[in-house]
Amino acid sequence: MNLSKKEIEYFEKTISLISKQEIRNSKVSPVHDIYDLIDILLLRIPRENIENMSKLFQDSLQPSISLSIGDDLNSFCIKIGDSPSLIFEESIQKEMEKFIEKRFEVDKKIVAQKTADIARLISLMSKYLSDAIDSSKSGSSNVSTIKNEIQSINLSNSTKDELNKLQSKLVQAAITIENEMSSVSQNLENGKSEVTLLEQKVQILEKELKETKLKSTKDFLTGTLNRRAFEEEIKRFENGFTRENQNYAIVFFDIDHFKNVNDTYGHDCGDIILKTFSALLLKLTRDSDMLGRYGGEEFIAAVHYNNKEELNKYVSRIKSVITKNKFIYKNKKIKITFSAGVQIRSNNKNIEDTITNSDKLLYKAKETGRNKIIFWDGQEL
Repeated sequence: MNLSKKEIEYFEKTISLISKQEIRNSKVSPVHDIYDLIDILLLRIPRENIENMSKLFQDSLQPSISLSIGDDLNSFCIKIGDSPSLIFEESIQKEMEKFIEKRFEVDKKIVAQKTADIARLISLMSKYLSDAIDSSKSGSSNVSTIKNEIQSINLSNSTKDELNKLQSKLVQAAITIENEMSSVSQNLENGKSEVTLLEQKVQILEKELKETKLKSTKDFLTGTLNRRAFEEEIKRFENGFTRENQNYAIVFFDIDHFKNVNDTYGHDCGDIILKTFSALLLKLTRDSDMLGRYGGEEFIAAVHYNNKEELNKYVSRIKSVITKNKFIYKNKKIKITFSAGVQIRSNNKNIEDTITNSDKLLYKAKETGRNKIIFWDGQEL
């Protein structure tokens, strides 16, 4: 097809706006002509669905415990509403991720703070009640002693008639005070039991919050770290690199032709493949290293190493296990391969560049035939 210079420029500009994930999800790679471009664009969601997605995105983040993100969120959603196609741009998708992360972090901090405040309040209440109960018991004992002393007084005959009435009134007053203090003491005891029960409930709530925090870091399907948690945890690796020169590498894994698996056997089969693949990666990745699901069928590992041979052994073990075995789904044996890119931190300015360049190596592996691992120095496995 012969195109004018202006048409070629427009074609190249359009291609630059297509995300890597869109290209990977299609069977078109690389994009050679307008027909390839049409095939990719036909997979996009209709405009009315995008508008609904924009509204759902806004609704899902409101109401928040914290209202501090409201104005920024409204502005962002208006921008998407005015230009729905923006939702396909990588920068916009990253902004959406940041809003979700910010909402989660802000709400989590506020809930934790409120729970801690309640716990402190209950602790103080428990202390004051204990002090009050001790004081009440002591006062009741003293009144009882006074009553007994009044009752034991031997009145002389000369004053007996006059003081007998007074003695009787004093004894009655002491009995009344004693009964009232006993009632107060019992009420305080009951109150202390209720406060103790409430304190136990708060402790259970704090435990559940910790468990929820742990669950929020895991991918619901595979049990690996989710992308947000991985990007948070990788900071520990970065601190070790900058402070103690601990070398580490980023390895991107991507299951080859995963869309074909879903199309051929169904999404349930795809889920089984993802869970089994991730389980193998977890088993072959050391506890001191880290594995996360980055999105779709893409996984990312952060691996400490002393020399390249260690990295070779790590990815070679994984490749050997995957290639020598087949995945089973409803008595069907399915052959799976994967591609990977390996990039080391010391070759890059920062962690962001390391992840980006590892992803580029993965993309290169998929473009040049798949079922291969490409290292930062050009080695292929």
